[in-house]
Amino acid sequence: MELTEALILLQAPNPAAAENGRKLSKKGSFSALCRTEDSTLYWADCAGSGKNPYRVSIDWTQPDAPVCRCSCPSRQFPCKHALGLMFEMLAGRTFEPAEMPQDIAEKRAKQAARAAKKEAGGDAPPKPKKPNAAAQKKKLAKQLEGLDMAERMVSDLLSSGLGALGGASAQSYDKLAKDLGSSYLTGPQTAFTRIALTVRAVQKSPEQAQAAYGEALRILIALRSTIKKSRAFLQEKLDAKDFTAEDSVLFEALGGVWRLEDLRAIGSFREGVRLVQLAFDVSSDEARREYVERGWWLDLDSGSLFQTRNLRPFKALKYVKGDDSRFDLLEVPALYLYPGEGDRRVRWESCAARPLTPAEQAALPTLAHPDLAAAVKQVKGAIKNTLAPKFLAVLVPVGRLGRAGGELVLEDPKGDRILLRDRPEDGADHACAARLACLPGPVPAGSALFGLMFYDGRDKSLCLHPYSIVTPEQIVRLHN
Repeated sequence: MELTEALILLQAPNPAAAENGRKLSKKGSFSALCRTEDSTLYWADCAGSGKNPYRVSIDWTQPDAPVCRCSCPSRQFPCKHALGLMFEMLAGRTFEPAEMPQDIAEKRAKQAARAAKKEAGGDAPPKPKKPNAAAQKKKLAKQLEGLDMAERMVSDLLSSGLGALGGASAQSYDKLAKDLGSSYLTGPQTAFTRIALTVRAVQKSPEQAQAAYGEALRILIALRSTIKKSRAFLQEKLDAKDFTAEDSVLFEALGGVWRLEDLRAIGSFREGVRLVQLAFDVSSDEARREYVERGWWLDLDSGSLFQTRNLRPFKALKYVKGDDSRFDLLEVPALYLYPGEGDRRVRWESCAARPLTPAEQAALPTLAHPDLAAAVKQVKGAIKNTLAPKFLAVLVPVGRLGRAGGELVLEDPKGDRILLRDRPEDGADHACAARLACLPGPVPAGSALFGLMFYDGRDKSLCLHPYSIVTPEQIVRLHN
């Protein structure tokens, strides 16, 4: 195992925790540094605010997933003391060989016993828990009641016209959102919270009303479609007394949360996948009160594009581990896919990271769509779905980049063109198109461009928000 600063930062729940750990190491807070003879366990004392030091240890039995333990009361994991101990290791401090502490030896023994029991039972993954039929029946009935309530509100709003938004009270939408949450409909709940935010935006800045009305109409159309499809979906499950998870986007649209065992049960997983991250961004979702960290990934074997989403609630920001940019290739034993089409959301339990080989890097651009026409066809098909976002991640071949009619344009090797623009919804902090002018030279032959293809309602055109240039030698990221 080679410990690097990048590995330490990946373990940290947030940058502040990593920096605090670094400071502990620099000011000499650690003492009694020890390790086992095989260097799989490191431990030490760390001075804290109290009289007695904290006992910190790091178990490197699985190098890609170290187990950190600390006697401090922090709810962060790993805490700053464990991260500080990693920085002690990185700095080359002397750790004296010693006998493993008894408490950790006992924990290792229990872990080994669990692993042996699992191996004895075969490699079969855990099966989803059988749902409680009575509880599920009650939940479905409550959800159907909530959908009736939401439908009445949507119908009233559409019949009265969006112009009524400016004079309406945002509190009425907030109240409905709260009621929908009590009906286990967190998806529609979020939609009405977004409408409430739109109402407040109109009341605060009447000059922004047109843009706000457009956003509200988009939300309402998607919400009405969700309600209609969800009612049929839920009623069918209720009538059939079928309470198992299904391969349907409606489950998540209603606010359901997928567990890995459920995804495996419906066969929504792949084994032995190699992934490379093409882009990473962070945005703030005010309606859900959380930060959304998105990674966009390319499957080296199938050419499929996937996305990961790490959701970090504002209230629990310190305690939810942050995601970050990744530059290595990840070898994923089991990749779990959420239901849907296009650049589907994925998750995994474990992975191994290594640098890309020159041959793997050179192969990345060859996995792009054959031309712009093929990408456009896929995107048009995807955004017709009222439940899907009005954009799709694509990797398209680059013939050349330049300007036409005063606008940035990508031309593919066949001569077809598309406008390069930043999505207005993403805001100024996601602006990337102008950075194409900062490239040191022309894009190398055989390169591709990764980005989000979207419909721009301002002039009714299909555009591409550029995120990265993928060349045979490197990935050039255009965003922060």
